[in-house]
Amino acid sequence: MFSWVKQEQGGRNKEGEMYQTVTEGLQTLYTKKLLPLEETYLFHDFHSPALEAADFQSKPMVLLVGQYSTGKTTFIRYLLEQDFPGMRIGPEPTTDGFIAVMYGENEGVVPGNALVVDPKKPFRKLNAFGNSFLNRFICSQMPNQVLQSISIIDTPGYDFAEVLRWFGERVDRIILLFDAHKLDISDEFSEAIKAFKGQDDKIRVVLNKADQVDTQQLMRVYGALMWSLGKVINTPEVVRVYLGSFWAKPLQNTENRRLFEAESQDLFRDIQGLPRNAALRKLNDLIKRARLAKVHAYIISYLKKEMPSLFGREKKKEELIMRLPEIYTILQREHHISPGDFPNVTKMQDMLQHYDFSKFPSLKMKLIESVDKMLASKIAVLMAMIREEESKQPPAMVSGGAFEGSQDGPFGQGYGEGISAGADADDWIISREKHRYDEIFYMLMPVNGKITGVNAKKEMMNSRLPNTVLGKIWKLADCDHDGMLDDEEFALAQHLIKIKLEGYELPTELPDHLVPPSHRKNPTAEALYNHSED
Repeated sequence: MFSWVKQEQGGRNKEGEMYQTVTEGLQTLYTKKLLPLEETYLFHDFHSPALEAADFQSKPMVLLVGQYSTGKTTFIRYLLEQDFPGMRIGPEPTTDGFIAVMYGENEGVVPGNALVVDPKKPFRKLNAFGNSFLNRFICSQMPNQVLQSISIIDTPGYDFAEVLRWFGERVDRIILLFDAHKLDISDEFSEAIKAFKGQDDKIRVVLNKADQVDTQQLMRVYGALMWSLGKVINTPEVVRVYLGSFWAKPLQNTENRRLFEAESQDLFRDIQGLPRNAALRKLNDLIKRARLAKVHAYIISYLKKEMPSLFGREKKKEELIMRLPEIYTILQREHHISPGDFPNVTKMQDMLQHYDFSKFPSLKMKLIESVDKMLASKIAVLMAMIREEESKQPPAMVSGGAFEGSQDGPFGQGYGEGISAGADADDWIISREKHRYDEIFYMLMPVNGKITGVNAKKEMMNSRLPNTVLGKIWKLADCDHDGMLDDEEFALAQHLIKIKLEGYELPTELPDHLVPPSHRKNPTAEALYNHSED
C-alpha cells in the first residue's frame, strides 16, 4: 500500500501526525483542515455532504448513465461475463433504479435502506435523499474477479439529478452510453448529463450497438452525436467517444470489426487504469472540493457583513440575492478567484431564500489560511509520495471477465493481419504474389538483377503514398543497404505498400518473417523458398 511519509522522518510528518497510507493521509487532511471550514459555513447544506472514511477507502467506481435500451445492464454483464443479482434486460425500461454492483463473498442483494447504514460502504450520505430514492437503490454483491478492483453503478438514466451529482463527485469514471439507433437526447437525460458539470475529466462516451448500422450511417451518427454532446457538455476539449458493440452476440455488420476491436481495447485500458489512478483522483477531488469550500466561505461571510444590525433585514436579503452575480464579480477581484470556481448562481440564489443571513458566520481567516496551507504544501507532498510509492509497488490492474485474455492467441489485435500476416507460415508470404511483382520489376529494366532508386521511385509513387512513407518503405526493403533493389527486395517494397494502403501501420524494423529468403542468415531459408516456388 502507499506510504505517507519517508522512513527518515520516522513515519511522521512535521506536525507529528502518523500516516500509514496515502488514503489515511487524505482522510486526516480533510478532517483536520477542510471539514472545519465546511461545517462553519454550512457547506454541506448548500453543496455536498461531508466525506466519511468509506469515501476515501472505497474501490474505484464506474458510473453508467444512459437512456433506456442503450445497453447499460448488458454492458455490465459484458464486463463481468456473468449475470449479477437483480439484473433485468429488455427492450423496455428495465433498470428503474440505481444498482451498485460490488464484490462480495456471498451472492445476493442488499436493499437501499440497509445499504446506507453500512459504515463499510461509501453510501451512508445517500440517506439524505429519503425513501423515494432508497426504495429504488440496491447493492448487487457477487464474487467476481473484476469487482475485486472496481465497483460499477447502474442508473435509470433519468430522474434524481441530485443523486447523479452526488455520485459524479465520488466516482472515478462516468460512462455515458448511447444507442446508434436512438441519438436524440431527451430533456431528462440532458439534465442528468448537466448534473456532472465540473466532472468533465471523468466523462467518457460509448456509442453502443454501432455494428447495427453500415459505415456511411455510422459516420453520420457519430457526427450527430458529437453535435448533440457539444450542446450539453460545454467543454473546450472534445469528449472521448468509443464506438463498438458491447455484448457477446455476433456482429450484425462486420465491415468495421477492426475499428470496434481497437475501440473496445482502448476502453478496457482506460477502465483497467482506474485502480492505478484512484489515489490521484481522490486527491484531485479533494482539491476541487477545497476550492469550492473557500469560495463558499467568502460568499456566506460577505452576505453576513452586508446585513443591517437591526431593521430592514428581509429587504436587504432580497436585494443581496438579486445582486449575487455582482457579488461574485466583487469577490473574484478581491480574492483573485477564477470565475469557474464559483457555484451556479441561479441554484445559489434559490437556496439562499431559506436562510437568515444575519445568523451566517463572519469571515474567519484562520480557517481559510489552514486550507490554503493544505493546498500549498500538504497536497504537493502527498502527490509526490503517491508517485514514489506507485513506482515501488504499482497497484494491480482490473482483471478477470472481459479484461482477461481477450488479446491472447490468434485473436489478439492485429494478429495475422497487416505486417503480422504470414508470421506463422512455412513459406515467405510475399512469394504468393511475387509473380505479379516480378512482371513490374522486369519492366523497369534491371541491370545485373537490380533496379536503381530512380526507377523504383517512379513505380512506387504510383501508390500516391506520401514521400515520407515511401522513404520508410525503401529503407525497410533495401535489406543489404546498397541503394538498389533486387527482385525480392522490390517484391517486399510492393508488399509493404499494399499493407499501408490497407490501413495498417509499418514497423520500425522489418520482422524476420518478411526478410527475403536470399537475405536471411539462415541457410535453410533459400531451400524453403525454392520449395514453395516449385
